[in-house]
Amino acid sequence: MQATIFKVSPVDMAKRQKLEIASGNTVRVHQKIQEKGKTRIQIFEGLIIARKHGSEAGATFTVRKVASGVGMEKTFPLYSPMIDKIEIVRKSKVRRSKLYYIRDKAAKEIRRRMKQVLGGRTDVEEEAVAGPEETPAEVEEVKAEEVTPVETETQTEESTEEPKTE
Repeated sequence: MQATIFKVSPVDMAKRQKLEIASGNTVRVHQKIQEKGKTRIQIFEGLIIARKHGSEAGATFTVRKVASGVGMEKTFPLYSPMIDKIEIVRKSKVRRSKLYYIRDKAAKEIRRRMKQVLGGRTDVEEEAVAGPEETPAEVEEVKAEEVTPVETETQTEESTEEPKTE
């Protein structure tokens, strides 16, 4: 008897299982896109931040890239026939299996760069409060002068009052 082999998917599943797709690796995913009856291949290159569901039929991996200062993430099914090819560009050693903290790290990096663009000035808010003529030091001196007389008046009022006895 001959064993018949049924091909369930047009994807070579054994080849995709052998790919070392892991968190931290940089990959280039060649995805087929159909537009107006034509099929073209679009490349999505980025960092793998998550790999889920092992090597079973529903296995997925999430790729993150930054394009024009905007972070983009796509989740690809590992055995999707719409994926033409997966290239591993660079392998990295990471200590976690899910790299979701990269999202926050990227936001902090953007904030740091914005400070550099402003020239490292963190006193922008203080100038807005103080006004363009006064410096923050002058404002503090004025506040100190306003507070001192008020405190002394309340102390003198209390001392001038006679205690009431019943």
